[in-house]
Amino acid sequence: MCGIFAVHGVENPASYRARAIACSKKLRHRGPDWSGCYVGKEAILVHERLAIVGVDTGAQPLISEDGKLVLAVNGEIYNHLALRASLGSDVKFKTHSDCEPILALYKKYDKDLCNMLDGMFSFVLLDESVSPTRIIAARDPIGITTLYQGWSSKKPGAVYFASELKAIIDECDKIISFPPGHVYDSRDNSTTRHFQPSWWDGDLDGPNATTPTQSADLELIRTTLEDAVKKRLMSEVPYGVLLSGGLDSSLIASIAARETEKVARAQLELRQKKLQESISGPPTPTPGLINEESTLVAWPQLHSFSIGLENSPDLLAARKAAHFLGTVHHESTFTVQEGLDAIPEVIYHLETFDVTTVRASTPMYLLSRKIKAMGVKMVLSGEGSDEILGGYLYFHAAPDPKSTMAWGLEARVPFLDKAFLEVAMNVKPEEKMFNKGKLQEVDKDGCPKMEKYILRKAFDCAPDGKHYLPRSILWRQKEQFSDGVGYSWIDGMKDHAASTVSDDAFAKRAERWPDNTPDTKEAYYIREIFDGLFPSEAAAGTAIRWIPRGDWGCASDPSGRSVSIHNAAYQED
Repeated sequence: MCGIFAVHGVENPASYRARAIACSKKLRHRGPDWSGCYVGKEAILVHERLAIVGVDTGAQPLISEDGKLVLAVNGEIYNHLALRASLGSDVKFKTHSDCEPILALYKKYDKDLCNMLDGMFSFVLLDESVSPTRIIAARDPIGITTLYQGWSSKKPGAVYFASELKAIIDECDKIISFPPGHVYDSRDNSTTRHFQPSWWDGDLDGPNATTPTQSADLELIRTTLEDAVKKRLMSEVPYGVLLSGGLDSSLIASIAARETEKVARAQLELRQKKLQESISGPPTPTPGLINEESTLVAWPQLHSFSIGLENSPDLLAARKAAHFLGTVHHESTFTVQEGLDAIPEVIYHLETFDVTTVRASTPMYLLSRKIKAMGVKMVLSGEGSDEILGGYLYFHAAPDPKSTMAWGLEARVPFLDKAFLEVAMNVKPEEKMFNKGKLQEVDKDGCPKMEKYILRKAFDCAPDGKHYLPRSILWRQKEQFSDGVGYSWIDGMKDHAASTVSDDAFAKRAERWPDNTPDTKEAYYIREIFDGLFPSEAAAGTAIRWIPRGDWGCASDPSGRSVSIHNAAYQED
């Protein structure tokens, strides 16, 4: 992922160039490798690059061969090789960038190109072949990448786009988080949905609402997730995997370890083949053959990374998983004080005052810095599984990828793969539900029907004679990341907020914040920092705050520990 800034509909764009570059500079942590700027007739596009694919030739903004289309992308297009092939030999490409096919796709399919992309992306495409010039902007189906859209009363004809709020907050007095799965078109100033999944008809509770009725196909779940991991290993730079020792990250690590071994073996065979060819002469080339393995960078062993307080649940579980999988494991510890010291920086990068997000993202922010210092630019993450497979003991937003991008570290999420979503989201909801305590059922093999049962069961096998995970991890109960890194971290945040926010100030919180009123001192503390960093009403309006329901047994505390099922599990152990 990278950072993009764009503005369309401005008079004399050249005079705005310096300002646009200054705005984009606020995104440079996302793309420290290179910066590019295009000034057009009515628009400016600026790009901050994190080079992972097409390292030598993929600088952006990308410009079409005729010079009339300009593109800035934040993301990765995993099917770019297939897209290049589908466009035919008549289409000429100037780079090896995975994003360049978007230009040719636009010429052929216009906005419908979005449905052809398999990956995570936010992009702005400028078309100067028409008058007035046209701009389209789009975001991937699930919103893995971030994108903001803004307007300024000082420039009523202009529209702004940026990967993060901070790049346009001083320019715009109205800002929204651009909706996932949508595309904007300046031609009619419309924003429409481009992602139309089979499992959602857009009618949540109306007369046309439908509920999936398919039973879980365990083999299909397993193979589709394996494919999702494999395609996300597309990289020309060293990569690793985030490993908490929980089910999700451990499964991703297990699949990635297998694929890394396969790729390393394939590359060894390729080198041996080339050596043989140097002796006997090259074979007749096969037209159209694409050897994906030859473009990948693989360490001999997969590297895994974990973080937590000393002897925290996640660290202990991650060690066990890493040992079983044979990864080169890197373990980081932090203190409560180090976490507290980082909170203002974390809020600045996250651009939110949601307690759950800040809690979970602070350890990840600290870990990402260490990972990047090792020369790693991309990691696989286990996020997303809970949202689609009913894994949370209660539901909330997943940790924000901005915590990794703060250090120019790209996190890829196989569980949010389009094909895997198609499989998982079409499973009837009753197969994702579970009971607790004495009501919990077991299957014919004695496995508990707990949260994410169908995912666990899909990988409770050894098709090649090698198990994916030890049963103690495969059937481990879900921990929120912020809880799993160490329970003292949550308690430390609460205690610090309690000593920082006075009772008198807290009692008057509704006067200060009539909307989104903080309901705990911790929420007050975080909101106060947010307002200091982003004082405008436009900024506060983009933040989404999750508040647990009281009848879920967790009152106003968003920690998974507050749910009785979690405590019961540990009491039973």
